[in-house]
Amino acid sequence: MKALVILGSPRKKMNTDSLLNNIILGLKQKEVTVEKIELARQDIYPCTSCGSCEKTGFCNIYDDMTDLYKKFDESDIIIIGSPLYFNSVSSITKIMIDRCQAFWSSKYILKKPSINREKKRIGAFVCTAGASHSEEGYIGAIVVMDLFFRSINTRYQFNFFVDRTDQIFIGDRPDVLKDATELGQKIWEEAAKND
Repeated sequence: MKALVILGSPRKKMNTDSLLNNIILGLKQKEVTVEKIELARQDIYPCTSCGSCEKTGFCNIYDDMTDLYKKFDESDIIIIGSPLYFNSVSSITKIMIDRCQAFWSSKYILKKPSINREKKRIGAFVCTAGASHSEEGYIGAIVVMDLFFRSINTRYQFNFFVDRTDQIFIGDRPDVLKDATELGQKIWEEAAKND
């Protein structure tokens, strides 16, 4: 089983990254092969709304997103981690999502998905917020993630939200880190049902 874990925070070894690392730990305890991508280190250009994907089902921009499309297609589990910025995902996460317009166009406009529709994938969204938030505070990000997961033929099944990270670093919250590791195992359990 393969998991693709994407860090959409510009800061490594901080809150979102720490959560993802513990989720990865839970996945690896179940012998899942994990690849982690740091979007801040990728060369991904914004969508130019050129309309090419509406005719071909594929993006005509060739950058690091080209490999990422293949990784989405090959993965059984896709986990996106992003801090909450202005009640949505970070800009680098949104650029990646916007570039999945190619999948959306192939699926909904051309009716010929350029991503394997037969493969059953499980999706999870991990989000950290500096301020105190109720679940309603994440609604903007949830709506974006729902459309993203649908476009890549992935069942959006798990959310993991942690707030007050400006006051308490994730690394100082062992209960939250434990929950993240257990989430990795739960995601594996759900994905294993697809086999």
